[in-house]
Amino acid sequence: MPQDAIVDTIFLVFTGAAVLATLALAARQSLLLAYIALGVLFGPSGIGLMEDASIASSISHIGIMFLLFLLGLDLHPQDLMQSVRRTTLVTLGGSLILAVAGLVIGLSVGFSFLESVVLGGAMTFSSTIIGLKLLPTTVLHHQRMGEIIISILLLQDVIAIAMLLLLRGAAIGGEPWTDVALMLLMLPALVLIGGLGARFVLIPLIKRFDTIREYVFLVAIGWCMGMAELGGLMGLSHEIGAFIAGVALASSPIAVYIADSLRPLRDFFLVLFFFSIGVQFELGMLMQVLVPAALVAGAALTLKPVVFRWLLTRIGDPAKRSLEIGYRLGQMSEFSMLIGALALELTVIGAQASYTIQLATVLTFLVSSYLVVKRFPTPIAVSDELRRD
Repeated sequence: MPQDAIVDTIFLVFTGAAVLATLALAARQSLLLAYIALGVLFGPSGIGLMEDASIASSISHIGIMFLLFLLGLDLHPQDLMQSVRRTTLVTLGGSLILAVAGLVIGLSVGFSFLESVVLGGAMTFSSTIIGLKLLPTTVLHHQRMGEIIISILLLQDVIAIAMLLLLRGAAIGGEPWTDVALMLLMLPALVLIGGLGARFVLIPLIKRFDTIREYVFLVAIGWCMGMAELGGLMGLSHEIGAFIAGVALASSPIAVYIADSLRPLRDFFLVLFFFSIGVQFELGMLMQVLVPAALVAGAALTLKPVVFRWLLTRIGDPAKRSLEIGYRLGQMSEFSMLIGALALELTVIGAQASYTIQLATVLTFLVSSYLVVKRFPTPIAVSDELRRD
């Protein structure tokens, strides 16, 4: 990766983001929209200042790992397991309803049955980045709503990884169900490794040298990235590894300090993430897939608040909070885009179906973030009344 290319990427992203963010705030719009619009403007479909999005995309995924690591730092294992148990049926039930809706839409616009199945699967997932980025810290870490959203997203990530394994196995003629079974076995193994490593190695080291803040900062980053890499090697994902790294440290008093130290670093990488989404967007395919993508996006944005409200009220959550959770999870996911791209690469689906999934995901990002910022408390709300850090 050439050094000049990295410098150019950082310059374009953050100089352009500063300008568009100013305009977005003046127009009382979400900053996330500004970052995605900047990517479209600078990308191959725009003025072409950045022809290759791979640098920004590769760097930006570190931000997702840091985000999930920070979430884990505020979730004690007992609380997390209790929340996951309560929301398992909600997640599975919601996924089934949305998958069927996506299947019906795919068949109605002329996609093949297999393409419609992939479309339905992609429609079930919600964005970890948007769902958590737009939650105030107090809601995220200390209220029931934060626990529900995190547990649903975590279960969706496991389902998404299973779907990716099934796609890859079906395309190469392997044993996809065996891969999924191994993944489910690896998850508790990774949790055990993380718990033992934190208790007997990491926490004693931090206690011994906790007066040297630079050391604590470096050890925290090393632990996060090391567990993320181990998660990838074990067939799970880097993001799940980073999340488990955070949960393993949650019981330590140093967790609060680590979380405060890493937040600026997380935000730096997340700007790159949303920029890379815009860069990868193909305006040339817009007219071909606009109608099916709009149908998919509209269905996701309409159904998810209703479905999650209905399912969550069935397990005893208040209707008002359940509806807000539905809106906060009302978009499609980064995994949706990854599934669409991988399925095209493996020739499981055609280009039109793949770009339909990608455009629908971007449309839900835009509309969902706008609705949440306008209606609910968020750290980036343009209204003083709704702004919560």
